[in-house]
Amino acid sequence: MTAAAAVALIPGVPLLLGLIGLALPPGDRDEKQTNRGPAAALGIAGAAAALAVTVALLLFAHKPLDANRRWVNLGGIEITLGFDAGVAALYIALAVTVVALFVQIYSVAYLHDDPRYAPYAAQVSLFTGAMLLVVTSGGLISLLVGWEIMGACSYLLIGHDRRLPEAPAAAVKAFLVTRVGDVGFLLAVALLTVGAGTDRLSVVLTHHYGTVVLLLLLAGVAGKSAQFPLHTWLPDAMAGPTPISALIHAATMVAAGVYVVFRTYPLFEQSPAALSVLGVMAAITILLGALSATAQDDMKRVLAWSTVSQIGYMTGALAVGSPAAALFHLLTHAAFKALLFLAAGAVIHVVGTNYLSRMGGLRQRMPLTFWSFVIGLGALAGFPPLAGFWSKENVLTAAAHATDGGGPAPAWVGWVVWLAALLAVFVTAWYATRLLLCAFFGVSREHGPDGPDWEIGFDDARYRQPRSPHDPPGAMRWPILLLAIPAALLGLAAYAPGFRSALELDQPHLTVAVLLPLLLLAAGAGTAWWLWWAVPGVDPAMALGRARGFLAAGFRLDDVQTRLVVRPVKSLAELMKKADKHVVDAAVEGTGTTTTRLGGLLHSAHRVALPGAAILVLAGALLLGVIAAWYGAAS
Repeated sequence: MTAAAAVALIPGVPLLLGLIGLALPPGDRDEKQTNRGPAAALGIAGAAAALAVTVALLLFAHKPLDANRRWVNLGGIEITLGFDAGVAALYIALAVTVVALFVQIYSVAYLHDDPRYAPYAAQVSLFTGAMLLVVTSGGLISLLVGWEIMGACSYLLIGHDRRLPEAPAAAVKAFLVTRVGDVGFLLAVALLTVGAGTDRLSVVLTHHYGTVVLLLLLAGVAGKSAQFPLHTWLPDAMAGPTPISALIHAATMVAAGVYVVFRTYPLFEQSPAALSVLGVMAAITILLGALSATAQDDMKRVLAWSTVSQIGYMTGALAVGSPAAALFHLLTHAAFKALLFLAAGAVIHVVGTNYLSRMGGLRQRMPLTFWSFVIGLGALAGFPPLAGFWSKENVLTAAAHATDGGGPAPAWVGWVVWLAALLAVFVTAWYATRLLLCAFFGVSREHGPDGPDWEIGFDDARYRQPRSPHDPPGAMRWPILLLAIPAALLGLAAYAPGFRSALELDQPHLTVAVLLPLLLLAAGAGTAWWLWWAVPGVDPAMALGRARGFLAAGFRLDDVQTRLVVRPVKSLAELMKKADKHVVDAAVEGTGTTTTRLGGLLHSAHRVALPGAAILVLAGALLLGVIAAWYGAAS
């Protein structure tokens, strides 16, 4: 097998083993261990095999890797089947497979008593394979297949725990909101394929397209990557199991949209208007996500809103003409966000709640988890020398350079992105410090079931007695420890010539310009710390006052969408339902009723006595004769 053909194994193995896993019976509550071992083995093997192939290709293969073949010709349009993976694609695949492998291992312990573990592990494998298909596809059609499989898997995995009342609604919301964007994405794929006469990406990128096609593409990106205004599904997706949150936020769904823009960036360079729209969307998303994160009480929702904001940094880098900075931040974000979600799962697993207001004092009882949070939140905030500092600094530098107007986008786009990103440095440091303080400092609280808003575990008995918080077991501990390494050190890869040339990344130059972001970081963290110590044990978010509810609700954009979209659509659907019932159905049923009545009249006519029937026949003949005579005279 050639190296180019081996690329097919990267998405192929997880997809195949995921399909095999779906064939395993799911088990039931009385047989909790049914097919658990085979399901776990298939899930871990799929991610490990994809990781091994990716590492081998990065180390030994000649680049780029291209194995595309014509599959079918439809009306003169050539549809290809194959794979195309440069070094940058392999680095993304490496991040996806590492996070997926750790999620599969972590889930063995986290969902140890889940009676539906077998389909869960299979769906994670399919999810992973679908993202890898998006990363390595050589054609738009196969990329679209991976894109849509991810949408289906996210629906299944977000709604995995059907006993949680919010899970089914969150799954449906994620599916429908991303579908809205995917309508535009599908149209864009069709127009790009027809315009080039082929779906092969290497050929598509050599053609010129109008701004409308690129805006349709951005609609799909906004949905998958949770960018304004299609971001509202992501915080609600926290109803899914915590390992799935790690996978969605770090390595699959939200990364897919950014990668698609990176992959098709030569097209966007042709359209300053499309980049301007992307820049405005990114700037709004950066601030919207960061500000909304400040007011959340749910630990997972803090991290979810931070993902919205950090993806905005990536799309902002793309808008100002620096796809390398976007991809670099995507890689570091995958490391520290996966670390944060898995560490959050460790806290939730032993504490029994997602809510920061019911935590506290965990620093000494969960030291490993505490230091994992320190590294993850430090990287998120951009604290040097952790990974997020280097990648975020690249984004800020790219935006600052774009203010000169020398890039593919107008200068004002650079200003908008740069100012939004700078302000978000302060806000991110504030909410990251607040999360650390509320969860791990202050007084220790007793934990146990306290109302319906506590997270319900699969083994309800474990919440019947208060438990002492402790670091997680080995299967959960080792993924957290290993992810802490890239979360801390991956940023230094910017100094490695091979990595830098693969991403076409500029070597970091720490100039005086770095002082402003560092001052904002210190100010944000210091403000949260001061509020905490000024009134010991009181949540710094109390300082937000009346704005807290507004920010916690994500600027109430869900309500806006409900009033402007959901209610009108429901009203229209109700109107169409009534029209169908009272017009269409009435017409069909009326035809049948009329025919039946007419048949009844004819039936009665056939039963008339013979003298009466003869009179009717003669009368009919006379009438026909009169009509014929009149018609003949008229003609």
